Amino acid sequence: MPQMAPLNWLSLMILFISILIIFNIMNYYSFSHQVTQKPLKIKKTSINWKW
Repeated sequence: MPQMAPLNWLSLMILFISILIIFNIMNYYSFSHQVTQKPLKIKKTSINWKW
């Protein structure tokens, strides 16, 4: 039945787009970042201007 061919393409497109969206969501939320806090050392230098 050639009249039903566009429905097949539409269902395949919906399937692939949904798989892509689910894959991207899983990759976004499965990333775990290791938080490492290092003490910040601030150097304060005084500049003496000689005119």
